[in-house]
Amino acid sequence: MASLLYYPVYVLEGCIALTIGFYMLSLIMPRAAFVARSLASYLSLLFCAGLGVITSIALSLLGHGQSAQWAVGRSFKYVMALTTGVRFKIDDPKNILGKTRPAVFIGNHQTELDVLMLGCMFPKYCSVTAKSSLRKTPFLGWFMSLSGSIFIDRASKTDARAAMAGAANQIQKKQQSVYMFPEGTRSYSKEPELLPFKKGAFHLAVQAQVPIVPVVVANYSHVLNVKDLVFNAGIIPIKVLDPIDTTGLTTADVDELCKNTRDLMLKELITLTAKARGQSVSEIPVANNHPSVAKTSGTDMQVAA
Repeated sequence: MASLLYYPVYVLEGCIALTIGFYMLSLIMPRAAFVARSLASYLSLLFCAGLGVITSIALSLLGHGQSAQWAVGRSFKYVMALTTGVRFKIDDPKNILGKTRPAVFIGNHQTELDVLMLGCMFPKYCSVTAKSSLRKTPFLGWFMSLSGSIFIDRASKTDARAAMAGAANQIQKKQQSVYMFPEGTRSYSKEPELLPFKKGAFHLAVQAQVPIVPVVVANYSHVLNVKDLVFNAGIIPIKVLDPIDTTGLTTADVDELCKNTRDLMLKELITLTAKARGQSVSEIPVANNHPSVAKTSGTDMQVAA
């Protein structure tokens, strides 16, 4: 029985030793750094997820459960800086992250490293959105419920407006912001690119009558490129754009709102990437041959992508 209890410890020790070994190997074989930082990232995530369950319970008991995701995200930020050397630098001179509440924050979606990006910039009283079925998932669902996640019924047969109504009510009632990726999936692009935007986030903001806050992350394929097995230490810039007011807008305005917001974010993405690379905007190749708004389907209309 005792050996079974020690088994997870042995596995953890083995993973840590393996990570250190690959870091040492990367001194003579650069590609080994990809494996080393990948292992370090998963170990860091596992540690912070465990910490998150405890933190969310403690903060909920103290009446601050809505800050749990912020607190756990910040712990992930510092742990990842230590174990991988990857950091995100936030440009938010107007303190929009600290002053705008509630809001629908939206950002470009590049790779799995966006989890760390959220940990670095996540404002207080903000949460992610999730499908309602996750609420019953052990540990993960408990943590998300305790930390104030906004759950959306993706299996609903109603249209997007009705599907977002419950989430909009939660935002208004709890004064809880949400962070969403309107592209709906990761782009994994080497150059600045935005996939077509799905409209869930915009329907949600309009129904809740809260501002949309675009957050743009420079292309960071020089730090993480899964296809080329590249994973380096580095500093990645983030720019928080001015809030976009939705007061008085209706569902009839969502298409234009979605298109204009995407155009604004793509322009900033190119500018921010050029600045990070020390190049002019004209030198930046843009991988963008997508329409601004994704074609509507039953699934798209049900999901706050």
